Amino acid sequence: MPSDSEIASATLTEEFTLRFPSFKSEDAVTLGLILRKRFRGSMRHAKGKGLVISIQTVAGHTLFACTVGEGSDVSLDSWMRLNATINVVKRTGHSSFYVSMGMKAVGKTQEQLGLPSPEFLMEGGAFPIWLQNSPIAPMGVVAVYGGSSQEDHNLVTMGIRDFFNKMAKSGGSIKAGEHSIAGE
Repeated sequence: MPSDSEIASATLTEEFTLRFPSFKSEDAVTLGLILRKRFRGSMRHAKGKGLVISIQTVAGHTLFACTVGEGSDVSLDSWMRLNATINVVKRTGHSSFYVSMGMKAVGKTQEQLGLPSPEFLMEGGAFPIWLQNSPIAPMGVVAVYGGSSQEDHNLVTMGIRDFFNKMAKSGGSIKAGEHSIAGE
């Protein structure tokens, strides 16, 4: 089983690999629907679990938002927790899962990192939207919250990979970071 440090390192590599050549509001809708579809096909959804999805700019402008699931599993608390993971990305420029695992690897608390609860939530699910030609700061955040840190993070990263594959199949030569997605 990988250590927290190894997981953090692998997550940081994902952040450098999963970068967008461009990102428009239409892309946010496409990515959001990919995440929704992927979750609806999951065991978590089959077991009655819900999910909230948000894609927004770092300035907080909502580009896509939806709830997947019925009843009490998706609540206002889910949206509050989602926004707290988004705040981690906005503050650090890194995915909430990376910050969480890195924090554990070095034995620090979120308060020691200047990320106090409840404003910041150290769980996976929020991932920075970086443009390949903009190394200064991410332009947005894609986030999901369904109550499982690792699964939420994996859903987002797989959804981004699905997005790149879809764009490559539609005629573009979309690349994520330095790795061509068209051949995967």
